[in-house]
Amino acid sequence: MGIFDLMLRRKHSPMIGLDISSSSAKLVELGQTADGQILLERFASEPFEKGWITDGQIEKFDEVAAALRRVVARSGTSARDAALAMPQSAVITKKIVLPAGLREEMLELQVEAEADQYIPFPLDEVSLDFYVIGPCPTSPGDVDVLIAASRKDRVQDRQGLAEAAGLHPVILDIESHAARRAMGRLIAKLPDGGKGALVALFEIGSETTSLKVLHDEDMVFDRDQAFGGAQLTLLISRQYGFSFAEAEQKKLANELPLDFGALVLKPFVDSLAQEVGRALQYFFTSTPYHQVDWVMLAGGTAALTGLSERITAETGFACKVVNPFADMVFGPAVREAKLQREAPAYLTACGLAMRRFFR
Repeated sequence: MGIFDLMLRRKHSPMIGLDISSSSAKLVELGQTADGQILLERFASEPFEKGWITDGQIEKFDEVAAALRRVVARSGTSARDAALAMPQSAVITKKIVLPAGLREEMLELQVEAEADQYIPFPLDEVSLDFYVIGPCPTSPGDVDVLIAASRKDRVQDRQGLAEAAGLHPVILDIESHAARRAMGRLIAKLPDGGKGALVALFEIGSETTSLKVLHDEDMVFDRDQAFGGAQLTLLISRQYGFSFAEAEQKKLANELPLDFGALVLKPFVDSLAQEVGRALQYFFTSTPYHQVDWVMLAGGTAALTGLSERITAETGFACKVVNPFADMVFGPAVREAKLQREAPAYLTACGLAMRRFFR
């Protein structure tokens, strides 16, 4: 689902997924082979400086727009249609039940009437969209409908950024929905097609880690916590006397002193595994669930050496690092060694790019 389809686009026209987080922009372009397999055409990223985007709010518009132009140029894509996403915190969602078979105009009127009860802003100040999920399992003859709304100024900021970068924003999704779309392919490869599996997805960002617990097609839990990869950068800076920017650059380039693993990385991995364990315990005490089938890790910090094994030791649950491009065909522009290092960071961008295959 894309909550705000900003304009009509040509069916099957090339489209990129562009994930704009607080720390970077990540771009993915997907295509299809003649026999229907998903083809990874291009991927690229561009870092942001601290403070350019804070809590999903764009603070330095020109700087972010320039970074988006660089990531588009670096990727080599010729596509200009783009799917972007809003942070979950900027979107209000509500599932409602409506009679099945309503005409489009009547459905829109019903959605607006329902939305007025749940949205704490005048409707003329928000962008409102809805998605018919399907038949309501508890009310025959009705359908479940998901309402999504965001303040117009937040929507226009994302739209304006894309346009300033020379792109045509055609879809504005929700970050968590895009991540779930990409996860759907991966969960389907679990035993029994993932049916009935309870999957705890940790997306480890720069400043924040989100825990989403997925069960079949539903997200049964969603919570953010204030820990992430920037804490490792800060530890590197303090240990070796680098500036924060220099520490980040050396971390990404794997150009750190020989004692980094023992002095900095191992204690950080231990601490991160403990944070994951605490997050799961909070989930268990807040819900009827008492265990998960899988812990999965995404984000730029997910692939740290020893992290998945340490989490299994800490929690007792099987843990794996996600690769949203698993079983895809790679185009000639894809550098596979770079992809293997960075793939977990592209989960949301991949989910956005998958919108190319949906109207």
